[in-house]
Amino acid sequence: MKIAIVGAGNVGRALAGGWRKAGHDVAFAVRDPASDKSKALTADGSRVVAMSGAAANADVVILAVPWPEIENAIKGLGTLTGKIVVDASNPLTKSLDLALGFSDSAGETVARLAKGARVVKAFNTTGAENMSAAKSFTAKAVMPVASDDADAKQTVRKLADDLGFESMDAGPLQAARYLEPMAMLWIKHAYSGAGTKFAYALTRR
Repeated sequence: MKIAIVGAGNVGRALAGGWRKAGHDVAFAVRDPASDKSKALTADGSRVVAMSGAAANADVVILAVPWPEIENAIKGLGTLTGKIVVDASNPLTKSLDLALGFSDSAGETVARLAKGARVVKAFNTTGAENMSAAKSFTAKAVMPVASDDADAKQTVRKLADDLGFESMDAGPLQAARYLEPMAMLWIKHAYSGAGTKFAYALTRR
């Protein structure tokens, strides 16, 4: 599968590494392929493509940028009609609290900004350290996936499974209102002394 990732921070790099190992064709979508940052990505073994044409040549577009950069990232990608766009962000303030909640979410905001896109919420409920190391957990970590588009949701669930997660159908995109606070619980626990080497899992009886 051809995947374009917008955002070469910790989350973007971890997802890219995990999907490359799974055999997917991954590229970072950047504004300037000739920039020093882009050259550093290339030197590190990553492939870079211009953001303006990234969506046209990708099966799935991943938004892995900080919340304040979401709108500009979507504008930079151009038309996204019919494309699977995965929102992996959390709407955090500078003090690491939620900027949205209860009646809205980052996922729903992305859907409004990326008109015509098949928006999916995923890869936001655990830390970057766990994205490429999901297979190392003693019990499979769960990755909730929410979308109003059943086929897009199934595609992204397969990508989560490929990383080593147990994908979970979390319902419609509106469920992002629950998944983003779920991420906040992980963040607060991780940075209050628990460390980052944990994730949520499903147990059954």
